[in-house]
Amino acid sequence: MASLVELKSVGKAFPRGAVEVTALREVSLSITAGESVAVMGPSGSGKSTLLGILGCLDRPTRGQYLLEGREVSSLPDAQLSALRNRRIGFVFQSFHLIPQLTVAENVETPLLYGEVPEREWADRVRACLEKVGLDHRSSHRPSELSGGEAQRAAIARALVTEPQILLADEPTGNLDTATGEEVADVLWGLHREGRTVVVVTHNESLAGRAQRLVRLRDGRIE
Repeated sequence: MASLVELKSVGKAFPRGAVEVTALREVSLSITAGESVAVMGPSGSGKSTLLGILGCLDRPTRGQYLLEGREVSSLPDAQLSALRNRRIGFVFQSFHLIPQLTVAENVETPLLYGEVPEREWADRVRACLEKVGLDHRSSHRPSELSGGEAQRAAIARALVTEPQILLADEPTGNLDTATGEEVADVLWGLHREGRTVVVVTHNESLAGRAQRLVRLRDGRIE
């Protein structure tokens, strides 16, 4: 099966004053459509940097990133932004919900910047909230949600553009064990439906449910 995502000898370095700090070193990785992958490693190993490149939030310093066979890391910013909106869904540790908006309005937010006709927005939002078991909280504000509910709202928001790949950065990091398992159930349930899911985590239980485990150390795949 052809790769959905392919990194070829990718490196990433950041300037720090007069020196350069290397976060990734010669990373090559292929992920097929519908696969679930967990990325683990100690702090500073390059996990979040890797996820940022996979999500087109950052560009590699060297090497190639191919998405559906297309080299994307050299695209202009506007094209890269449109690609992120249409193809990639993000779930973050800190939820990043907008406090002034309702849950439904938060989930709707990515549609404001895409090409989905406005007449379809309400149905998409409703379907995504139902998928994560949160349709009964659609009119609530983020401050009225539990941590697990907030993360499920964030997952619904990530799904609303129907992305090809879902990237989650420490999605259970701010949650207690039981609530984290509930969020894990949602993520791996989405994978069973055919979603491509990549999770960066320190949580061995969460990672153990992925089809494949990738371990990073000092910017390299072990």
